[in-house]
Amino acid sequence: MTPHHKHFIREWRQHRGLNQEQFADRLGIERSYVSKIETGKRRYDQFFLEAAADALGVTPADLLTRDPADPEGIWSIWDRLKPKEREQAINVLRALVGLTIL
Repeated sequence: MTPHHKHFIREWRQHRGLNQEQFADRLGIERSYVSKIETGKRRYDQFFLEAAADALGVTPADLLTRDPADPEGIWSIWDRLKPKEREQAINVLRALVGLTIL
């Protein structure tokens, strides 16, 4: 078996309220294929990752880096901010890393 590469495909599927069968139907594949990818028994490829992201309304990067169930994850916090608050958050982060704020 290949090494397991962490991803959040299952978490995004569940976050969107889909069971494996519904998700597989959206992708035009067998449910067992989805199950193997979610459990790490089969590696995903770029085609699957892009199709899964499209079916779930996220980016491929989201599937690899963002757990939608983590309310304290940086992107979960970012998603809750209003535009003006996002601007302020960026300024705070720039100050924290020592960059010049324009």
